[in-house]
Amino acid sequence: MAYLAPSEFVTKMVDSGESKVYMSTKDTLIRAYMAGAILALAAVFAVTVAMKTGSPLVGAMLFPVGFIMLYLMSFDLLTGVFVLVPLAWLDKRPGVSVAQILRNWGLVALGNLMGALTVAFMMAFIFTYGFDTDGGEIAKKVAGIGEARTLGYQSHGVSGWFTVFVRGMLCNWMVSMGVVGAMISTTVSGKFLAMWMPVMLFFFMGFEHSIVNMFLFPFSLIMGGNFTISDYILWNEVPVALGNLVGGLAFTGLTLYATHVRTSPKRVLG
Repeated sequence: MAYLAPSEFVTKMVDSGESKVYMSTKDTLIRAYMAGAILALAAVFAVTVAMKTGSPLVGAMLFPVGFIMLYLMSFDLLTGVFVLVPLAWLDKRPGVSVAQILRNWGLVALGNLMGALTVAFMMAFIFTYGFDTDGGEIAKKVAGIGEARTLGYQSHGVSGWFTVFVRGMLCNWMVSMGVVGAMISTTVSGKFLAMWMPVMLFFFMGFEHSIVNMFLFPFSLIMGGNFTISDYILWNEVPVALGNLVGGLAFTGLTLYATHVRTSPKRVLG
């Protein structure tokens, strides 16, 4: 595959972060909405495949299809803009301020949430035949996932909260590597492979992705999950989103920027 050197694609990362700040409100919301919806479809697809095949690995191998589709369409996930937009501020790009970064994050989060909720209600309608049945095995499976990943963490108190925070960090370390990996290649096949590998890893390992969870937990509640919205927000969405921010920015964005843009002088040998 055609390959860009790190010094080239990291500059592309900064350019991309700057462009997202200047994007109109309408375009930001539309692209975020579509990203949330497509990722939600990929999540329910992966869960369904894992249930029918009895193999979580198969579900994890197929989940990246959604991530790849939304990236190729230039749609935006909160986890991606967490990494890219701050780099434009660090690089002192004109007009990029902390307020503009927060504006972008807020709009993308809102769009992702609306897209994820749309798919949650549509899939619930399908599985329950218009809310006439209980949803069957898929309902039990998803409800169980929702309970385990809220009340399960809550049962461990502060340690549980930090556990889900770290899972969020590890998740966006991998997801952001997929975003960056796509910039390394100039071919569709190369982008596909670069995105597929880290995204499969995060999904199979059970790391926590804030946008996937914007779909999964409302869907779980509709399907009969025995937890509350406040349980979800406090014991999952908040620590996951914070973990996604810290992990993606610290392990991917800042490290690549520090060593490929703000490089230190070469050593002088005797």
